[in-house]
Amino acid sequence: MSVAVGLSESGRTTSQDGSGVSVSKPGEAGLKGLADYLAADMHACNKVIVERMQSSVALIPQLAAHLVAAGGKRLRPLLTLAAARLCGYDNQDGRLRHVEIAACVEFIHTATLLHDDVVDESHLRRGLASANTIFGNKASVLVGDFLFARSFQILTADASLDVMAILSAASATLAEGEVMQMTTQNDLSTSVEQYLEVIYGKTAALFAAACESGAVIGNASPQQREALRVYGANLGMAFQLVDDALDYAADQAVLGKEVGDDFREGKVTLPVLAAYEAGNEEDRIFWRRVIEDSQQDESDLDAALARIAATDAIRTTLARAEDYAAKARQALSLFEPSTLKTLMLDTASYSASREN
Repeated sequence: MSVAVGLSESGRTTSQDGSGVSVSKPGEAGLKGLADYLAADMHACNKVIVERMQSSVALIPQLAAHLVAAGGKRLRPLLTLAAARLCGYDNQDGRLRHVEIAACVEFIHTATLLHDDVVDESHLRRGLASANTIFGNKASVLVGDFLFARSFQILTADASLDVMAILSAASATLAEGEVMQMTTQNDLSTSVEQYLEVIYGKTAALFAAACESGAVIGNASPQQREALRVYGANLGMAFQLVDDALDYAADQAVLGKEVGDDFREGKVTLPVLAAYEAGNEEDRIFWRRVIEDSQQDESDLDAALARIAATDAIRTTLARAEDYAAKARQALSLFEPSTLKTLMLDTASYSASREN
């Protein structure tokens, strides 16, 4: 699969991040505005999430309650709700299909988080101890499986073959993306194109599916459905690029997870690729030792941060994120002006400028 890329020419020149790179924060309030606008729908969605997490097996709701308490942006289900409403869904038939499918999207996402934290041996999730740290790896994997099963129970009850096809395909792509990431780990010969394929698979595919599913529920035209799929895919790409930048440039207390996790795990992300490409031979020897050979000591993270700052790798990553955010905004051009459209445009900007 080919993922289109392109650098933005726009400058980002207002505030300072932890790496000394000046970045602007367009759309900083975008996600909050969208959440406020869809508050009633999100309240209903959260109610469905809590109800569908219940089980007679006590550990399942206990672990699920830990995840709910940890909060999170709920961005993917929010996008499903927004896409459905943008396409005119009004639930006049008394059904809350958009809410049910939004909950399904969140279950798929949460299941992948549970599995990813086990694979990555992560200890923090959203500023709290990760589920695998508290409950153990076996419980986390099995509850992740439970949530996947719940999501497909919801899809079966909805009875839309289109939505089922979209979300089942996205689930397979998510798994493929994680496997692709594993195969590129510790490999500095990974190309930028391969890296972009990885982040499409592990992140952007579900954003695209969340938006497209909402469009289907809203009885969108084929053109609207495709526009919202493209919007979600590009927003997801921007979101993950910023996530990878934050691993080397964020305040850990704000980020909600350990800064440097990707570095310690030997993940090959764009900040590393950009620093490796722009560095001198001494820099490349360093990166080969810490990433490819996995030979790291306590001082190496600071050394990596210094090299990333010196080569402007964070700016390079954020520029690509903004390019994808611009494509997401452009995808909505066929929709008539509205408050909801404006909030979705702002959310695309937020995806490339967030701090956590």
